[in-house]
Formats: sequence, C-alpha cells, structure tokens
Amino acid sequence: MIGLEVVSRPDVGRRAWLHWGAALLSAFTLALAPAASQAAKGELPDFTELVEKVGPSVVNIRTLERSRSGAGNPHGMDPSLEEFFRRFGIPMPGGRGGPRGNNGDDDGPAQPQQRGVGSGFILTPDGYVMTNAHVVEGADEVMVTLTDKREFKAKIIGADKRTDVAVVKIEAAGLPAVRIGDVSRLKVGEWVMAIGSPFGLANSVTAGIVSAKGRETGEYLPFIQTDVAINPGNSGGPLINMRGEVVGINSQIYSRSGGYMGIAFAIPIDEANRVADALRATGRVIRGRIGVSIAPVTKEVAESIGLGRPTGALVRGVEAGLPAEKAGIEAGDIITRVDGKVVESSIDLPRMIGAIKPGSRATLQVFRKGGHRDLVVSVSELEPDQQARSAPSDSGASSAGRSAFGLTVADLTDAQRREMKVRGGVRVEAAEGVGARVGLRAGDVILTLNNADVADARQFATLAAKADRSRPVSLMVRRGEWVNYIVIPAGR
Repeated sequence: MIGLEVVSRPDVGRRAWLHWGAALLSAFTLALAPAASQAAKGELPDFTELVEKVGPSVVNIRTLERSRSGAGNPHGMDPSLEEFFRRFGIPMPGGRGGPRGNNGDDDGPAQPQQRGVGSGFILTPDGYVMTNAHVVEGADEVMVTLTDKREFKAKIIGADKRTDVAVVKIEAAGLPAVRIGDVSRLKVGEWVMAIGSPFGLANSVTAGIVSAKGRETGEYLPFIQTDVAINPGNSGGPLINMRGEVVGINSQIYSRSGGYMGIAFAIPIDEANRVADALRATGRVIRGRIGVSIAPVTKEVAESIGLGRPTGALVRGVEAGLPAEKAGIEAGDIITRVDGKVVESSIDLPRMIGAIKPGSRATLQVFRKGGHRDLVVSVSELEPDQQARSAPSDSGASSAGRSAFGLTVADLTDAQRREMKVRGGVRVEAAEGVGARVGLRAGDVILTLNNADVADARQFATLAAKADRSRPVSLMVRRGEWVNYIVIPAGR
C-alpha cells in the first residue's frame, strides 16, 4: 500500500527525495568541510598584497666609479651583467679581468661610469637604507632610485665586510620604511618572498620557501637558506615573510654556473640590524677578539678524544701575546662554552667573542685531554678586516726512527721545541700506509695520542702499541703554526 501510494502520488515522492537529498548533501558538505579547509591551507599563497605593501620600501642601487674616458665597456655590456661577472669571479669578455679593468685608453678626464647594480630597502623614514657591503664596495658614487622613480645620491654611512652589511643615507623624508621581523619565529618550510633588481630589472618579485636556518657557509654569520630565485642585482634586497616583515638580506647564491641553481642565502635581519645600528652610530663595528685560529670539530674527532658529540671550536693556533695565550689557552683545546653559553659549532665562536665589549673579561670552558676546565680571558679589540697570519714553512730535521701507523718519526731538537713553544712531540719524517692515507705528511709534529702527551719517539711507539686496534686513534698534529686532530680509523 505504501508503494502504491507513492506511485499514485509522484509529487509526494519527489518531495521526499528532495528532502532526503538535501539532508544527504548537507551531511556530505559537513563531511567535506575539514578536507576543504585543509585544501585551502594547501593552496599557493597570494603575494599581491605583500608586494603592494612592501614594494615601495625596496630601492634600486646603482654604483658609479671614476674612470678614464676610455675605461667604459668596449662591448657595450649591460652594467648589471658586468656586476654578474664581477660578483661571481668570471673574467670579463675581451680580457677585462675585474670591475675596474679598462681597454688601455687612459686619455681624457675622469668620468663617472656605472659599475654595478644592486638592491636595498628603507630602514627609516628619514632616508637610511640597508644593503650589502659588496654592492657599494669601491664605489665613488651611490645612486638610489625609489619605486616612484625619484633618484637620490646616497652617502655611505658604513660598510662591514665580515657580515656583508652596509648602510647608506639619502636626503629625503616621509619614506615608507620596512617592518623588521623576528628571525626566531621563522620556520623551515615557511613561504618567503624577495624583491630586488636582478640584472637591473627593478622591483622584480620572486618567492619560495625557507630551506634551512643557521646554514654555515664558512662566513662570519649563519645564513638563512631559501629556494627563492636570486640573481646578480638581487644582492642587498629584502627577504620578506608572509606578514610583510623583513627577515633577511639576500646576499649570496650557491652556483656552479654563476646563475641561480635553487639555493640562495640571506643574512638574518637580527644580525644585520645589530651591525646597522653600530654603523649608524660610529661608522664601524667594534668587535672583541682573543687571538685564536679555529676549525670545526668533526664527529670522528669528538668520539676519538672523548668529547662525545661534535660541538665547540677546535683551537688550531694561538697568537703570541694576545688574550688567549695569556689566559692559558693552548692549541688543541676545544672551546665549548663562552660565559656559560654553548658553542654549538666553530662558526659560533667568532660571533660570540665579537659581541663582547673589548676590555671585558669572559669565562671560556675548554675541553683538554679528556676533561673540561674554565679559563678567564680579557677580550681585546678586533682590528678591521684583520687577516690571520700565514703559517711558516716547515724547517729543521733530526734523526729518525721507524714507528707505528706507517710513520717515520724523530725527536724534536731543543731548538725546535723552543721555536714552537712545546714541551714535547715527535716530527714526522716520512708517511706511508694508513698514516699517509689519513693525511699525515713529512714535517707534521704529533703532540698527543689519545689525549696522552707525546714526549719523544720512544713514548710515541709505546702509546701506539698500547692503543686498542678496535677503536679509532686520535692524534693532535701541528702543521706550521696550526693544530688539528687527525683520526686513525679502527682496524688500521
């Protein structure tokens, strides 16, 4: 009967199906709501508002240098391409080897010639602009162009080569300054954007994600690594998060060709700001120093000497008469803490010491021969762009005898010990087999074996014979003025 009623009254059936279908659709929609929301989260971000917001704060920077009338580009090369060749060390076409090369014509009065193109961003409404030091290095004139096409001649307030940060000043007011972000909140995988002038193409926008933080590249600072497309001319421009805040300065790329290959590096804005504040205050950055040469601590070295994990900075050499030597720091020490703060890697130490006011005292924890000890050091001032002394050539010889690890070693003479300021050790006269394979060579001086001091060749042979063949053997080795650890693998 129910079926007959439905058939005889199709309008009722249709209404029932409509109600049921609506309920089903509603339930289906609710079920899909989380998925739809998740899908929305996975959509690519829209950068248009960020560009409108931050774009006016980004500037184009042209640098000029005084050259002779014939020193222009004989091939008519675009200045941004000249910057490309200069920045990445590629010889100039036509035999021009550097940024100041010329065609040999020295006649005529000096005239400003465009030297390079870079980027920057407005720090303050009254005209302070931040960029890279390498963008303005060697420039006789710096020209800053705003997005509204106004152009200003800028004054270089200061440049710091170690961090590659520079500040210039233009005479203007009411400028749109950037907002500074918090680098500690920056996350790997987060979307970021760059605005700059690659190859002179002003206000070009590219985007990508943060690939890594604290990336060590051998420079003074740990970098932010991104996959944002960066090319010559982007240098000095801002790296911007999705909140419209500057979190870094685009500075370098990793490339085998000279062009973008998916890896770019930015200076963290907190570090850059500290440098910029110092440059604006005094025109230079005052840093502390203690007088050591350092190297990373490898996993193999850490395990072989009992340090555990690879942390700290290995002291390869100590400069005579400077604070480290006076405090008792020795080559081969591993500096693990500065005023209680952990030195995670060797690149941390220069920055931590540099932040200490010259004349202040600091407590350094060092790992030496299997144990930790605290040493107090008085920090001196680091001279601008001071270069480390090169190691002298090896000299001297003594009678040799066959020892372990494929090495022929000899006692040090009294004169050699006085010259190197060591109490003991043996000199490698020849290296074969495993010794040669791990990098030992004639002239090296072995100071310790498994944290035990080596007094002479006889003791070295005894220590080597007692060493457990199932475990790696660590040797503290001096080469010239530098000290490092070399690990002989287990099994030998």
